[in-house]
Amino acid sequence: MRALSVLAPFALLASVLPAYAGTIAIEGRGEVRAAPDMATINSGVTSQGATAREALDANTTAMNELIAALKEAGIEARDIQTSGFSVNPNYVYSDARDDLGYSLPPRINGYQVSNSVTVVVRDLENLGAILDKSVTVGANTVNGVSFSVADPSELLDEARKAAFANARDKAELYAGVADATLGELVSISEQQTFDAPQPYPMYARAEMSASAPVPVEAGEMSFAITVNVSWDLNNSAD
Repeated sequence: MRALSVLAPFALLASVLPAYAGTIAIEGRGEVRAAPDMATINSGVTSQGATAREALDANTTAMNELIAALKEAGIEARDIQTSGFSVNPNYVYSDARDDLGYSLPPRINGYQVSNSVTVVVRDLENLGAILDKSVTVGANTVNGVSFSVADPSELLDEARKAAFANARDKAELYAGVADATLGELVSISEQQTFDAPQPYPMYARAEMSASAPVPVEAGEMSFAITVNVSWDLNNSAD
């Protein structure tokens, strides 16, 4: 009888707690779309000259004009950053050969200097005018325009809520089919993905200098969160 008095509380406890049926791991996805509020441009000047000094002087003059024009258009100094600089010889190759039949080495025919800046535009209404003005004052290469949201934290939080709700809905569905219920939360992990229009290379032409502001469309960006969530599964009570 003493043994029965010890086992009785455990038997009572087992009858109260649901039977453990394993775990379930589910992936959920949440997505929020929003219009961008800023853009990043990479533009610059490529100059040619008979000597490296001549090419550099021409490039420096054009770049100073470009930077001054950007600041005049309302771009702050903190939003203009040099992103590339190079000085390279222009080689001319020949099919001619020497007396032994070997190809002649290439000769240098002038030099090329390239300088580029990355510019952050925080007022998208001025983006087209800034692109046009950049080309007007001498920028002959625009490597791309990319859009972004300055502070996406609230958008990501909304995507997180949607992703978790999506995961829980699917987990409850599976649990119901398996005649079980969701138990304690075991783990959560997430991955972030951003979907924005890809930068499109633009190359300046002489006839663009007198054109109207460049038409640009910012569209929308997608902020998505994928979560992997695990729960304990409990057998449904009979």
